[in-house]
Amino acid sequence: MTDHLRRMAATKAEERARALRPTESVTSAITTRAAHTLCYGLAGTALLHACLGDANTAAHHWNAASRALGDAPSDGVHTGPGALATSLIIGTAHLPDRGPHHALVPRATGWLSARAQALARHQQTSPHPWTPWAVYDAIKGLSGIGRILLAAHTTGHHTDAATGLRAALTTLTGMILTDQGTRPGWWLPAHAHPPTVRVPPSGAATTGMAHGIAGPLAFLALAQRAGHTVPGQHDAIAKAAHWLLTWAGPGPTWPPHISGTDLDTGPTPTPSITPGRRTAWCYGTPGIATALNHAGQVLNDPTLLHAATTALGHLAADLTAWDTEGPGLCHGAAGVLISARHSNAQLAARAVNTALSLSSATPGLLTGKAGAALALADYAQLLAHPRTAPWDAVLLAS
Repeated sequence: MTDHLRRMAATKAEERARALRPTESVTSAITTRAAHTLCYGLAGTALLHACLGDANTAAHHWNAASRALGDAPSDGVHTGPGALATSLIIGTAHLPDRGPHHALVPRATGWLSARAQALARHQQTSPHPWTPWAVYDAIKGLSGIGRILLAAHTTGHHTDAATGLRAALTTLTGMILTDQGTRPGWWLPAHAHPPTVRVPPSGAATTGMAHGIAGPLAFLALAQRAGHTVPGQHDAIAKAAHWLLTWAGPGPTWPPHISGTDLDTGPTPTPSITPGRRTAWCYGTPGIATALNHAGQVLNDPTLLHAATTALGHLAADLTAWDTEGPGLCHGAAGVLISARHSNAQLAARAVNTALSLSSATPGLLTGKAGAALALADYAQLLAHPRTAPWDAVLLAS
């Protein structure tokens, strides 16, 4: 059964990659503003082709992404110059020949390092006690940037990566270890959340991998496992991981956030049910279980490892309870797959079958064809996986 499923996954991954070879297949499906991005556009499809070993197609997509970048503002690893930098750092590590794009990796690493330092300085000089998503999260902030700098460092770009990597570790460690009364350092008042995000009037501390504490936890744990530490980092990992255990519901599962009121009163035996993508990578069990697994390994903590394993087992047991959407990585079946592929064969198989049965109208990495194709290709063992720069570092999965 597994061999048959792998063959099906390989066929579908190759089919989707072929459809995404022309750069026009990407740019015609998205806005001009999104064309360069990792999450939606050409930097993401370049990464797909690079990880499949197709250097020529990857180069065409990188070049097109560079032309489309224009004056996009500085951001995290999914949009702006950081998107192209991330794609180059991870993608070139999968290509054996030293082509012209390899020479750009030191510059890409230096840009991300400078961005990390700028975010760290912003937080140091902020008049507010809280840390915004854009400073700490996996999409725009130091968790995502730090993980790519870690990959750059381990692929030999030590000098270019070191200062930014340390800034990310120091800032996130400080955030976790600095409480705001009864509320943790990543709690935000309601008005400090993005306007499209609904939270209670008392504000919220977000739990998940994309915008919550699971992102910093995963990065800090992966960095410590690779030998990169700052003072307090071990304690910050333990504190964040056990905070997640404290606020877990039955399963365990997690709400997308904990309100300020609940933080003030403490956990209850029957926690309230908060709607949200509880079974998706971005806000739910797959991402949080991944972060707990990273932490459990580096702390040698069987309680954390058991919680991660049990959470994925609970997700595998009831497919009807999934609130994922589409085949993609962020909130779809592929995100479940990357969290389960090494630890829960049943869940991985169910995620593959779901991803095979669904299609996406968009080409990108986070929600579209490129991300689903990468996850399926990974499952089918089509990728050459350098241990130093795995593709799913862009999601803090490894």
